[in-house]
Amino acid sequence: MSSFGELIYTPERASGEAVSKIESHTPKIEAPDNVKADQPFEIKVSVGPHPNTVEHSIRRIEVYLYEDGRSFNPILLASATLTPVYTQPTVKITLALKKSGTLYAVEYCNLHGLWEARKKITVT
Repeated sequence: MSSFGELIYTPERASGEAVSKIESHTPKIEAPDNVKADQPFEIKVSVGPHPNTVEHSIRRIEVYLYEDGRSFNPILLASATLTPVYTQPTVKITLALKKSGTLYAVEYCNLHGLWEARKKITVT
């Protein structure tokens, strides 16, 4: 039996048929590499190009922070449930971090499962 984490696709772990889905399913995190402590900044997580039909669409995007030095990680920062046809797989949120860490974006496609991306952010 696999751990839940082993069920999440990443570009590094995709194999077989999943390799052809990397570009259209891996979340894209747009965020600065460096930010100032406690200063608000915006991040954007998007997926695609990807179909947006009832039969095949991105249904959920979640954003987590693995904060450096924190005893228990990750922290759920945002969670968006998406409706096919009407919504696009894009989420924007404003953050203010105290410590450096790694952002994780996880998206769920109703046909191709869970996909993850990550981005390190340094707080100065």
